[in-house]
Amino acid sequence: MYEDGNLMDNRNIICVTNRNLCEGGFFERIGEIASCGVKAIILREKDLSAEEYRNLAEKFTEICKKHKIEAVLHTYTDVAIGLGVKSIHLPLPVFKDLSGEKKSFFEKTGVSCHSVEDALEAERLGAAYIIFGHVFATDCKKGLEPRGLSALKKVCEAVKIPVYAIGGINSENIGLVFRNGAKGACIMSGFMKCPDLKDFVKKLRTGTENE
Repeated sequence: MYEDGNLMDNRNIICVTNRNLCEGGFFERIGEIASCGVKAIILREKDLSAEEYRNLAEKFTEICKKHKIEAVLHTYTDVAIGLGVKSIHLPLPVFKDLSGEKKSFFEKTGVSCHSVEDALEAERLGAAYIIFGHVFATDCKKGLEPRGLSALKKVCEAVKIPVYAIGGINSENIGLVFRNGAKGACIMSGFMKCPDLKDFVKKLRTGTENE
C-alpha cells in the first residue's frame, strides 16, 4: 500500500479526515480530495457510534472506489469487516487486543505510534506501516508539545516498515519529514480546511521537491 514512491507525485501524501473541521459538504470534499490523486484517505471519525460510522463509511468507500483511491477505515474493525474493507488503521492498544481471526481479515493494518517502543511493538505484532506524531505543533493537539523531527528520525531508524509523519505538516515543512526518514506525510487540517485543494496538493509536492 505505502511503497516507496517518487516524492514528486502524490503517492506519499495521505489525507486523514475530520468532518468537524471540514469546510463545506463532507462528501463533496472527500470527492475533491480523491480527485487530487492522494495515496489514500483514512476515515478517522472516532466520536461516532459504530452505526453512525458505518453509515458514513458506506458513502466514503463508494467515493474512494469511484476515484480509485484506497479507502482506509479507522478503529471500527467490525464495520470494516462488515463492509469488506481490507485496509484499517488502529491505535496501538486496539491493535494489541485484536484477535488473530480479525487481524487475518485485513490485508494492511496501520498503527498509530508515539515512541520508538510503540513502533517496535507494532512492527513485531505485524503492522504494515506506522503513523507517528505529532511531529510539529498543531491546533488539533493544542497545548501538547510536539514530539519533533529528532523523535521521528529515531522511530524511522528503529523499524523496517514504513513510517508516516503526522501533525502540523504543511508545504513549508513537509520536506523535513522526508529528510528525517519518513516515507510520507499524513495531513488532516489542511485537507479539511483549504479553499483550493489542487493548489494545496501542488504546494505540498513543491515542498518535497525543495528537499
